[in-house]
Amino acid sequence: MNTNLKALASLVLLSAMSVGHAQTTATSTKPSTKKKTVARKHVPAKPSVQSQIEELRNGLNSQKGEIDTLRQQLADRDAQLQQAQQAAAAAQSAANQAQQAAQSQQQTLADNSQAVSNLQGAVGDLKTNTQSLVTTIQDQQAQVKKDIEHPDAVHFKGITISPTGSFLAAETVWRNRATGGDINTSFTGIPLENSDAARMTEFFGSGRQSRIALLAEGKTSAFTMRGYYEADWLGVGVTSNNNQSNSYVMRQRQLWAQAETQSGWTFTGGQMWSLATETKQGMTNRTENLPMTIDPQYEAGFVWARQYGFRVTKNFANKFWFGVSAENAQTLAPSCAASTGGSCPTNYFIGSAGTNGGLYNGGGAPGATSSGNLASYSFNLAPDMIAKVVAEPGWGHYEVFGIARFFRNRIYPNDSGATPSSAGAYNDKTVGGGIGGSLRVPTFHKHLDVGLKGLWGDGIGRYGSSTLPDLTLRPDAQLALLHGFSGLSTLEYHATPRLDIYANYGGDYVGRYVFTSGTGTEGYGSPLLSNTGCGKEPVPGTAPTSGFAPANPSSCAAVNKDVQEYTLGYWYDFYKGPAGRLRQGIQYSYFDRNTWSGVGGAPKGTDAIIETSFRYYLP
Repeated sequence: MNTNLKALASLVLLSAMSVGHAQTTATSTKPSTKKKTVARKHVPAKPSVQSQIEELRNGLNSQKGEIDTLRQQLADRDAQLQQAQQAAAAAQSAANQAQQAAQSQQQTLADNSQAVSNLQGAVGDLKTNTQSLVTTIQDQQAQVKKDIEHPDAVHFKGITISPTGSFLAAETVWRNRATGGDINTSFTGIPLENSDAARMTEFFGSGRQSRIALLAEGKTSAFTMRGYYEADWLGVGVTSNNNQSNSYVMRQRQLWAQAETQSGWTFTGGQMWSLATETKQGMTNRTENLPMTIDPQYEAGFVWARQYGFRVTKNFANKFWFGVSAENAQTLAPSCAASTGGSCPTNYFIGSAGTNGGLYNGGGAPGATSSGNLASYSFNLAPDMIAKVVAEPGWGHYEVFGIARFFRNRIYPNDSGATPSSAGAYNDKTVGGGIGGSLRVPTFHKHLDVGLKGLWGDGIGRYGSSTLPDLTLRPDAQLALLHGFSGLSTLEYHATPRLDIYANYGGDYVGRYVFTSGTGTEGYGSPLLSNTGCGKEPVPGTAPTSGFAPANPSSCAAVNKDVQEYTLGYWYDFYKGPAGRLRQGIQYSYFDRNTWSGVGGAPKGTDAIIETSFRYYLP
């Protein structure tokens, strides 16, 4: 700034000096002229250079003062600017801090907003959980109330006890030809044509098929334990009759215990349906697929038994099952008939009646002069062995099974002549059995179930519902197994949730097995047997019976060849719900009993049967 002022002052001084010098030069060089005398006006004297310099100095001093003032102003402005810059920096810092605070506050607000949102969500979840808890508690309270007022099972020390399967029945049967069998039909007892019973009809009414069932179930961490009891009143005591009180005894149907593991193994022991009996679900007990008939003998051709068994089964992913069982054996008494000139052996025994004082029935027929025993029990070599495979691939239920049977009797070859002897006695053994299977498939959107089942083999008569004979005897008393088969076809139409209609056709067959004996024949179904008297009605009181008991005609040695049955019926549920089930059914059956032909032809018997049922099932 000082340099600028000095330069300015120098410039002003030089300018002034230049002006003065120019004026001096102009005065000295001007040519001399003669002047007119002119009156001059008074001209004030011009300031001198000194005065001008002084003025300039004064001006410079004044300008210096102004410059100092400006300098001071600039300094003040610099100070103000610096203060402003400091203030601006401070403001910027404050602004940054404020922005950071605002951002922090914004983040805090965001966090608070998220927290509020989370809290709202938690409150909503809490409300939902509370409502769910309230609903659960209400459901549990309703279930507890239901369990108390309408329990599905009784809880006892950690197990459940359920009577499901029990029912009370009022049933009737009318037969076109009498059999004397109550509501249970003896299929091989259908009277032959022209017999006395064939000329009579019969009617019986009964509540004996009423059933009581009880299932107990307990669970542990390793397996589930079950026990099942089932009984009805179709048993007969030696004093049971229809005279007045109709007092019949209780009969065991099923009594078994079971352990089922979580890996699919099941172990069951006791009296139960045979493993040969078809089931509806895998090999599960209590799902046996029985014909829908009212008749407790079920249907001709139905393969079944209810007897002791110990069973082991394995479930493979609810698609396949495999099982084996050892079951109580019983050999039906050998059926042997001889033609003229022949004879059936008697030098053997296969079992005996029950021993008095034992647990088997050793009583005789009341009122019979012979006091013949009511039952006989074979001396079994081994249990019947059964193996079965079940498949449920997604459509239908399929089974294949095999039965192995072991027969034995004791033979006395020297039990003849004047001095019979037990010398040389020996046990005769033979093995029989068969193969069977079944299928059941749903059609027409599960409204119609189609079923087919059967068994084929040797010595398997007792597993057919007609209980045709297992075997006959050779002339030396050795056992000869009879070939047979059983088959049943079923149609079950589920018309409505309350109405089921069923139609069955089935039959049991046994083959003939004949040997030469003496001058004639013996065995089963000899064509030389005399059937000439089969078309005649015997007179009451003559041999082989006495009194009013019905009898087959004399000179009628015909033996059964097959029994066929046609059945049509329905079940209708008047009510089915929490209070149980009330149902009614009517069934019509037609039987055709055929015999092996002999001398005089092949007599037969037919029967038409109508049965009704009115039942209440416990829920």
